Amino acid sequence: MTIIRILPEILSNKIAAGEVVQRPSFVVKELVENSLDAGATSINIEIEKGGKSLIRISDNGCGLCRDDALLSIERYATSKIFTAEDLFSISTMGFRGEALPSIASISKFTFVTKNKESDVGTKIDIAGGKLLNVSDIGAPVGTMVEVKNLFFNTPARKKFLKSDNTE
Repeated sequence: MTIIRILPEILSNKIAAGEVVQRPSFVVKELVENSLDAGATSINIEIEKGGKSLIRISDNGCGLCRDDALLSIERYATSKIFTAEDLFSISTMGFRGEALPSIASISKFTFVTKNKESDVGTKIDIAGGKLLNVSDIGAPVGTMVEVKNLFFNTPARKKFLKSDNTE
C-alpha cells in the first residue's frame, strides 16, 4: 500500500527549482533580467563550461540593503507585487520571487550587493539552498551573483545537460 507523505522542504525546493531552472541559459536570463529591473546600465556576464561550472553576472544597478538581500533569497519574496490586482499591472521582467532561491537551491551561490545608502555591501554564501555565511564586504553599488556547479545536488537534472558549447 502506498503512503502519501509531505516532502521535506529541502527536497520540495530542489524539485521546484528543477522546474524553474532547467538550463544554464535560464540562470543567465533571470539574472540579467534582475539587473535590468534594478536599473543597471552596465552588465558583465562571465560563463565557464557552458554555465555548468560558473555563471557570474555583475551590474551597476541600484543594489540592495542587507535586509532586502536576505529576503531576496527567500522563496516568493518580491518587491514587485503585494496584491492579486498587482498581477495585472506588472511592468518589470521579474515579479514572482522564485529565481534567486531556486538558483541558490541547486548550486553553490554567492550574492554580493550594495545600495547607495549603505556604507558596506552584503555577501551571502549558499550551497544547495543552505545558508552558509552572511558578511559585510566592501563593494560598489550594484549586485554580483556567482553561480558555481549548477545542478551539483540534482544529478538527474545534470545528466540531461548538453555539451558545454550547446548549453
